[in-house]
Amino acid sequence: MCNYTGAFKNVHPPTGYRQHAQCPKCSALERHRIQYLVVNQLLENIETTNLAMLHFAPEALFRGYFANKFGRYETADLYMPEVDHQVDLQNLPFADQSYDFIFASHVLEHISDDIKAISEISRILKPNGIAILPVPLVAETTIEYPEPNPYEESHVRAPGLDYFDRLKPYFRKIDRISSVLFPSQYE
Repeated sequence: MCNYTGAFKNVHPPTGYRQHAQCPKCSALERHRIQYLVVNQLLENIETTNLAMLHFAPEALFRGYFANKFGRYETADLYMPEVDHQVDLQNLPFADQSYDFIFASHVLEHISDDIKAISEISRILKPNGIAILPVPLVAETTIEYPEPNPYEESHVRAPGLDYFDRLKPYFRKIDRISSVLFPSQYE
């Protein structure tokens, strides 16, 4: 994301050790680098300066990038301080079709009623808008936990490959983008 070249740092999150995962310059992890590539590819031929974007659980390293790219950039979260909107994704106060672009990375696996959250995202997204909703895929089939899992950063589910089926009723088109679609140097 910052054009750094060189060795990446190893990380030791609560969920396990990852080798060469974090950029020592901008702190981007593997998922951030892939998401950055995806966003750039999706928006390559779109004039974004007149578009409205809503960024849920805004990562610090994406804030400046999105703020410079979109005409109206707003942030939202239920618990984070210093966001534009302190809101519950399951019950959004925004008017229908308010945003052209919505980004919620690794959020839906934390929300108890993710179907309601997906419905709300769809409701506030303008026609032909884009929602980027990455989740960590960890299994073939999604596993629902009876309570937040302390070993998985309080996830209430472990999304599987079938997770995208939950999006189908709410979005006209769904693209599944995997890191394997990009050159291995970005992995």
